[in-house]
Amino acid sequence: MNGTDSLKPLAVRLRPRTLDDVLGQEHLLGRGRPLRRMVESRRLRSMILWGPPGVGKTTIAQIMAAEVGAGFRQLSAVSSGVKDVRAVLDEGRSLQAAGRQLVLFLDEIHRFNKAQQDALLPAVEEGWITLIGATTENPSFEVIQPLLSRSAVFTLKPLDADALETLIDRALTADPALAGITVEDRDLLKLLSGGDGRKLLTGLELARDLLPSGETYITGDHLRGAFSSRQFYDRAGDMHYDIISAFIKSMRGSDPDAALFYLARMIESGEDPLFIARRMVILASEDIGNADPYAITFATNVMMAVERIGMPEGRIVLAQGVSYLASAPKSNAAYMAVEAALADVRNHPHSVPPLHIRNAPTRLMKKLGYGRGYKYGHSYEGGFVRQEYLPEEVRGRVYYFPTENGGEKKIHDRLKSWWPERYEEKKKGRNEE
Repeated sequence: MNGTDSLKPLAVRLRPRTLDDVLGQEHLLGRGRPLRRMVESRRLRSMILWGPPGVGKTTIAQIMAAEVGAGFRQLSAVSSGVKDVRAVLDEGRSLQAAGRQLVLFLDEIHRFNKAQQDALLPAVEEGWITLIGATTENPSFEVIQPLLSRSAVFTLKPLDADALETLIDRALTADPALAGITVEDRDLLKLLSGGDGRKLLTGLELARDLLPSGETYITGDHLRGAFSSRQFYDRAGDMHYDIISAFIKSMRGSDPDAALFYLARMIESGEDPLFIARRMVILASEDIGNADPYAITFATNVMMAVERIGMPEGRIVLAQGVSYLASAPKSNAAYMAVEAALADVRNHPHSVPPLHIRNAPTRLMKKLGYGRGYKYGHSYEGGFVRQEYLPEEVRGRVYYFPTENGGEKKIHDRLKSWWPERYEEKKKGRNEE
């Protein structure tokens, strides 16, 4: 390792040089897997690499371009604008005319707005460049549909325990700066990394720097000192999912204090406040539903307010929303209803509505009985009349079982008066026949 290399971060010094060196992405890079097959066929196509930080998105793009002999240009959506992109596109068009391929690696593509992403479309469409976009955010929401339709999306996974163990071995044996170093608690190092290889190597390097002169033994205290408090919560790692799960289940369980604790944990760790707010909107419908029909409106207003106000003041809005939703009456009846209906739709994909409730815009359709016998509800007392609406295959099924919690009791009583047999005979069995 020369003097220049020694100044580079450990994660850069240990960057894989071949696909076989990349850890943890066997589902994409293993024998016969899609990215490896692209390289072997020397036909790269535009793609989006979606995954958490530190799992190899940049490295994979660089290796793939090198393996097929393509030119490689890297831009960051944080610091690059349309002018920078157009310069690369012009280069790509010139190279294409000369029979060469140019790969544009666009890091954090989700940070490009719609107009900036639109600028990529002609070049991707015409093949002037092969776009490899990298993102930590769901491309379904962050990448425009025309660009998605022209690109393959590949999901990268956090590095698992075996991959992290191999990475530690590689660092301790292959890097001269760590020669003779021993890590006392490898499990702790892997836990603190949260599946992020770059974070693991950065933390390991910092821990080494914390060693007194002459010491070669990295302890758990050294590791904890090397990782900041926020690194115990990774927005894309297992802890991210554990905390949001606990947050949702606390609100569902009507415990505002626990829900507020997990809210504070996410805020303190730098979680995206809009991610939190979106989950609250889902809960308002899935777990509160018609027991408090206002909850969905309230949660949506919370999300809009957080988006417009931003942080840190948005924490107050989130706290109000959490305390309200956790304290609201609960019902998952609407959620259970649509799940049951979806199951029947999948089992009976070709079922058709009864003739009497089908539209009859033509004389032939009227002759065939379309719309014949339909009863217009508003012509009857109370705006209700009994008639059959379900297809024959699922006739008699009941999907919505309103609870007697909160405001849903009124719905329960009203439906029971209209369809008494459904809510007396069916409630216990829930369509068991």
